[in-house]
Amino acid sequence: MARTWRGLAIGAAVAAGAAAAGWLLHDIPSQVGHRPLSRGGPRAARIRRSRQFDRDSFVNPMPASEAVATPPVSILKELTGHRHQRRPQGVVPLVTPVGLESPGEGLRAAWFGHSTVLIDIEGRRILLDPVWSRRVSPSRLVGPRRLHEAPIGLAALPPVDAVVISHDHYDHLDRDTVLALVEAGETRFIVPLGVGAHLDRWGVPADRYTELDWNESVDVDGVTVTATAARHFSGRWFTRNDTLWASWVIAGRDHRVFYGGDTGYFKEFRDIGTRYGPFDLTVLPVGAYHESWPDIHMTPEEAVAAHLDLSGRVLLPVHWATFTLAMHPWGEPVDRLWREAKERDVTAVVPRPGEVVDVAQPPPVDGWWQTINPT
Repeated sequence: MARTWRGLAIGAAVAAGAAAAGWLLHDIPSQVGHRPLSRGGPRAARIRRSRQFDRDSFVNPMPASEAVATPPVSILKELTGHRHQRRPQGVVPLVTPVGLESPGEGLRAAWFGHSTVLIDIEGRRILLDPVWSRRVSPSRLVGPRRLHEAPIGLAALPPVDAVVISHDHYDHLDRDTVLALVEAGETRFIVPLGVGAHLDRWGVPADRYTELDWNESVDVDGVTVTATAARHFSGRWFTRNDTLWASWVIAGRDHRVFYGGDTGYFKEFRDIGTRYGPFDLTVLPVGAYHESWPDIHMTPEEAVAAHLDLSGRVLLPVHWATFTLAMHPWGEPVDRLWREAKERDVTAVVPRPGEVVDVAQPPPVDGWWQTINPT
């Protein structure tokens, strides 16, 4: 009898291991998506014609700074030290969005965590970089994990007119969220050049998405969405920069929004402000910065500078609070942003996840995050 039970246990373990291996062999390649140039066809030809493409990859408009080419030894100490400071020390307060059931005629924004923002502009709803998954990784078992839940489930979202994706990194392009949105309705996707190859891999119909190069636009029922320059990189596996990254301008008849996606600070912000601004709202990344990678993520102070370059009126910081992607303390990005905004007379809002901001009447900053991680 003992041998029988042992044999059954071994058989069950082998079967479970085989099932897990099969799932990994299928799921991870699906998460990674497709490399657009390897597929050939019109998309590859369009990529090669892009002014942002040089020989075999997309490139940034500004050359790399003379930053740290090789991470210093001190970074190892940072990685292993003070890890508790990178997480909230209490429960992050979530707010159920109020008033989004029917679109408004003005401009509102609801931040759902990290870089996910619902923009309600003149009766149209534009969803930025939606991520509802628990991890931002090709694997559901490892990788950065959520530090707080999403304030509402995907099924509770009001109808969305368009989804805008800034680039193909996992914390901005989330396969499972994309597929859920495809199933939920007729939402269209607007993505940088090349990212459509990933959507093809996931079965998104070609008539449901539009790929744009920088300074190309598409109309969403009277709201113009334009891809603009950013200073970053792309890639979902070991190969980098075969899809484009972008910032975005969302312009209605009377209101304008700028979304930075992921970006380092660069002089093109001023050019974008001159060409497409001024902006009623700038949505700018403020977290995941480090001196070893200054070209790809802004500091909070640089975000304030970018807001001013863009001729922005209200600044909404994103790319913080939800995932640990760098070594700085959890609340430091908005501590520094708030301090710099006051110093430079910039109107900033720091909503709780799910809180709806009426841009015409921005609420005062109340420092809610400091009650979780006191400075």
